[in-house]
Amino acid sequence: MSFDYLAEQFATLAWGPWLVIFLVGSGIFFLIFSGLRPFKYLPHAFALLTGKYSKESDVGDVSHFKALTAALSGTIGLGNIAGVAVAIQLGGPGAIFWMWLTAIVGIATKFFTCTLSVMYRDVNPDGTTNAGPMYVIKNALPNYMLPLAYFFAIFGIIGCLPGFQSNQLVQISKDLYFPGVENFELIAGIFLAIVTAIVVIGGLKRIANVASYLVPLMSCIYFGAVLICIALNINEFFPSLSLIISDAFTGSAVASGSIMGVIIVGVRRGAFSNEAGIGTESLVHGSAKASHPVKQGLVAMTGPIFDTLIMCTATAVLILISGVWQNSDAQGVTLTAEAFNNILGPVGSFVVFLCVLCFGISTIFTYSYYGSSCAKFLFGEKGSQIYTYIFILMIVIFAVISLDTALNIIDGAFAMMAIPTLVSTLWLAPKVMNSAKEYFNSLNESAKRT
Repeated sequence: MSFDYLAEQFATLAWGPWLVIFLVGSGIFFLIFSGLRPFKYLPHAFALLTGKYSKESDVGDVSHFKALTAALSGTIGLGNIAGVAVAIQLGGPGAIFWMWLTAIVGIATKFFTCTLSVMYRDVNPDGTTNAGPMYVIKNALPNYMLPLAYFFAIFGIIGCLPGFQSNQLVQISKDLYFPGVENFELIAGIFLAIVTAIVVIGGLKRIANVASYLVPLMSCIYFGAVLICIALNINEFFPSLSLIISDAFTGSAVASGSIMGVIIVGVRRGAFSNEAGIGTESLVHGSAKASHPVKQGLVAMTGPIFDTLIMCTATAVLILISGVWQNSDAQGVTLTAEAFNNILGPVGSFVVFLCVLCFGISTIFTYSYYGSSCAKFLFGEKGSQIYTYIFILMIVIFAVISLDTALNIIDGAFAMMAIPTLVSTLWLAPKVMNSAKEYFNSLNESAKRT
């Protein structure tokens, strides 16, 4: 019985229908329980990103904007470029519809999880913070629930390893520009590990500073290139959207022909794309400088709009109008590169290579923070430092193993992380709404006075 087989079985069991129901069902509950009230304040959430309502004295490690871009660097990128390609390959175009649904309910889920992360974070004497689902469970739930905090942290140090990112960065580099180089995977993995070490050893502030430049710039370049591709094939735009919707309820393009198969692939890839309900995003959002927890909850809920509803849709339409999803043997990120190449030629391939390189590296940076935060909860500061070095070593290992194995390990761990995150968030949802009502009322009173 091979390790590849065990990894596949683990991911399959973890992402069974039970988790799909739990993840999406929780998001629907949060939508209904909130009465959609946070959605009314989306313009205010975007205003918070500009720093308009921030003060230098706010407690936390990074600004609202840097917290969001650091979180987005963990979601925008390979989840939206390679993950979408994987979703279409495994579940057909209909899988994208279920990614959309995951994002819509994920907006509400992120509001709740990230508000809680600020409410129940630990603030150290030097002003730095420790945040995430494990601290929410430790500080807000009864002591007998504490094992759930350790459960999250254990799977967090596995799920936040750079498996998918390292593997796909090396794959696209080799496929596009270095196909004949011997031992390229090993050489590229070592180089990537060195670049990562330079940044991640500097901690969250350095990671957030790098992400605040890379993510907006690369997002604009990538989205602009996709818009050009769509404009050149505008007649295929609406038929592509129609195909996504119709295939979501037929399963005709998925190998098994099963609607449930399409749904599971879509939700699984959607969770990897926006991480709503998984708990990773609250690790960094909980460290933001926020005078009120609801502020960061509002900022966090803009994430699925950017990474799934906009970026994933752009990639999906690109792949569908190019036709490569029907006649190519390429996997993951290379399929997206082929789609660009079919429409824009070599320039398109270079654009996706540049974006994947920057997005993938910034994602690795953020994941190192996620994993080290989990290690710190389990083993203390020393353990966190040791984990960082193990993380850097794993970049090299994941660069040389198969995509399927890397994906299954990370997917399975993500599924396990969702359990304590959602249990604690459902338990504490009334606390979030009480805090939200207080904040929204004060906001309305201030508006009346002005």
